[in-house]
Amino acid sequence: MKITFIRPNLFDQRSTDAMTPLCFAILKGLTSEKHEVVFHDERLAPLPVNDHPDLVAMTVETYTARRSYQIAADYRRRGVKVVMGGYHPTFLPEEALQFADAIVIGDAEAVWHQVLEDAENNALSPIYQGEEFPCLDGIKFDRSIFQGKKYAPVTLVQYGRGCKYSCDFCSIRAFYGSNLRQRPIGQVIDEIKRHAGKFLFLVDDNIFVNGDQARELFEALIPLKKKWFCQVSIDIAKDPELVELMRKSGCISALFGFESLNTDNLKQMAKSWNVHYGSYGDSIRVIQDAGIMIYGTFVFGYDQDTRDSFEEAVDFAIDHKFYLANFNPLTPMPGARLYDRMVAEGRMLYDRWWLDENYRYGHATFTPLGMTAEELTAGCFRARRKFNTLSSILKRGMAWRTNMRDVYRLGLYWMSNVVSRREVYRKQDRVLGAEDIPVEWLDDQADVDPLKVITL
Repeated sequence: MKITFIRPNLFDQRSTDAMTPLCFAILKGLTSEKHEVVFHDERLAPLPVNDHPDLVAMTVETYTARRSYQIAADYRRRGVKVVMGGYHPTFLPEEALQFADAIVIGDAEAVWHQVLEDAENNALSPIYQGEEFPCLDGIKFDRSIFQGKKYAPVTLVQYGRGCKYSCDFCSIRAFYGSNLRQRPIGQVIDEIKRHAGKFLFLVDDNIFVNGDQARELFEALIPLKKKWFCQVSIDIAKDPELVELMRKSGCISALFGFESLNTDNLKQMAKSWNVHYGSYGDSIRVIQDAGIMIYGTFVFGYDQDTRDSFEEAVDFAIDHKFYLANFNPLTPMPGARLYDRMVAEGRMLYDRWWLDENYRYGHATFTPLGMTAEELTAGCFRARRKFNTLSSILKRGMAWRTNMRDVYRLGLYWMSNVVSRREVYRKQDRVLGAEDIPVEWLDDQADVDPLKVITL
């Protein structure tokens, strides 16, 4: 059987900084060698126009749902079966089944072999879902699927899945529940030795799930002499010795979700633990004293935000010399409590913003209380522009402990900020998916209202 794996793009435009999508390395590792596997990453190159496999498999995020459905419609019109997995089909299975022959809910490891067997027998079931979360012991990443593709020179490595926190706006907890799983550290280190280059990205949603496990991982990384990046909750700063060990193990940058400077907002988003162990200033000092560059993220639109919140946050990020920062409109995502609340309160601007041809990337999707939706959109874009001005880049670059700690970090700092500045303008106001395509209405299926969807 010929199988085509596809990673859809947000827009019809190529990317120069895309990283390898690990989910396809997992699927490739689970696929028998008797099958022919082809992988296309639409971020790197347009999809072939005459591809006729027996099965197409796509991972679908909410932001790529519109494009995924466009691609699926084209393949299905050719008589090709399509299976979708990922966050979006897991949370909206009835919607996804209007565009796919089958969907996988949750992790795919436990059911992928059954999907392939049923596809071979032309007997796909609509929904596949494992009875429990699969153990990560022995998981195989077949990275041969990425050979010959021009990805960023960073090796992605996964240690664990899940997050110990349950933030109001985040769908990670809805996907994994309270289940927190880590791979045996020996297997992670062996994988890095065999496959990794000099630079790693530990892709865990939160590398600080458990202090003892984090310490064991950091100690195991020290002899490898790698430089690595991660996402981590800011409460790791309560343990300065662990943060210092993190730096010794090779960590040069970490992404922290600051989200808001307003403590009432933090409470509303169930993230007041951000400042439970100390102020933001205290935590930033611990992290930067260890020499770790900070990538900070902020969201706007919670009930205490006003038109002044944007300026306050961007000045905070510049004054603390953040390596990078994002300033995003709060976006209700399927699966998150925030989405359900906004729908219940009648504050959503679109029925399904991820499919609506009138939605533009970077725009507000609901009506906030402290400003208009237009002011939310404009404020976030204004904050992004200010943070990425040349004067801001120069000021933030003058950080001897972090951004200018050595030649490598200085080079990384400038390269990353040039890319960030470009992306601010490249993505803003874009329509999700392909734009120059006629609109069709699909028949009502699975007791769901018909959706206006674009097909190829």
